[in-house]
Amino acid sequence: MPLRKKNVARLDSNYMQQYDAYIERQKRKKQRLMRRLVLFSIVVAIAVGSLTAYHFNQRALYAEKEDQYEQLRNEMATLENEEQNLKEEINLLNDEEYVLDIARTNYFFSQEGELIFKVPDEEPSY
Repeated sequence: MPLRKKNVARLDSNYMQQYDAYIERQKRKKQRLMRRLVLFSIVVAIAVGSLTAYHFNQRALYAEKEDQYEQLRNEMATLENEEQNLKEEINLLNDEEYVLDIARTNYFFSQEGELIFKVPDEEPSY
């Protein structure tokens, strides 16, 4: 169907002027509302984006700190084990017989009447 052209004459009455003013006010109100909604949406998007970025930064920092904590815990366990070994060695070094045994083994000291023979570590070539 072809579109028909409307042949309606516009009356220039006081009511029509008021109605046109009312329609114009409504149009401006709608425009202001849309502008406010767009501005509010932009502010909310910026806030949500910055909170999301902050959240991911905090998660990365937390993971890094957790890794560092585990590494330090392992290092502490190693150091505690080393400390225990050193305490045992101190206790052994306080024992005179142990010290004498080390001196005989490493430095070839001997008790009275002992003879020490040094045997080479390498195998003979023949």
